[in-house]
Amino acid sequence: MVWHLNKTTSNIVKIKGDKIIRTDDLIVREVPVTLFLNGKEFVTMVCSPEGLEELAVGFLCSEGLVQTPEDLIEVKVDSENGVIHVQASEGESEAKFLKRNITSCCGRGRPVFYFVNDAKSMNKITSNLLVSPGQVWDLSDRLEEMSVLFRQTGGVHNAALCAPTEVILFYEDVGRHNAVDKIFGRAFLNRIPLDDKILVFSGRVSSEIIIKVGKMGLPVIISRSAPTDLGLEMANKLGITVVGFAKGERMNVYTYPERILG
Repeated sequence: MVWHLNKTTSNIVKIKGDKIIRTDDLIVREVPVTLFLNGKEFVTMVCSPEGLEELAVGFLCSEGLVQTPEDLIEVKVDSENGVIHVQASEGESEAKFLKRNITSCCGRGRPVFYFVNDAKSMNKITSNLLVSPGQVWDLSDRLEEMSVLFRQTGGVHNAALCAPTEVILFYEDVGRHNAVDKIFGRAFLNRIPLDDKILVFSGRVSSEIIIKVGKMGLPVIISRSAPTDLGLEMANKLGITVVGFAKGERMNVYTYPERILG
């Protein structure tokens, strides 16, 4: 078996009709990474082993533990041992997270994500951003073109931060939440304004993804997949335009269609 950062190879038996072939196949890598916050073991995430700094920062931003650049003191990534050490300003959010994590998970794994109350702490998004249908299809096509690891392995989700006419950031990960957190983390570290940007995404638009989008302050999410009913309920409350099944020259606009139709 030969491995690279995000992929490895495995000897497999491939069956096509009455043909049996032994060959090597590309397999996506998945690793556990433990985040230590202020010297304490905090959470273990299972992810693709790339963009770990972005993942840690984006996760903490999503959970409300880091809200401004001043809250973040230091990030050290030990990829060889699967450990990330973060020093950040301490506050009440950390204790609230730990209490919720234990209640929902009964352990130290990644939490069973968010409650509806998380949405109540966010302001409704107001944005003058307009995206034409042609731009939606173009961004969706560009996401697919950039998804090399998915085409090779079929085992990852992908996410891109975009302006209407360009892709700004792109990440792939075995976890759809991780891909979005990596976008959040890099945008936070680079101080990229997000009120006029778009998240283009390969996965299902569920409630926890909408809450991440809301915490980022993004007005539009475009997905090649479907939304959930709770995701749409939250998107309506948070002022987020949800576009689903954006493939070829098709799309469904579920909320705030005026941003797409002008």
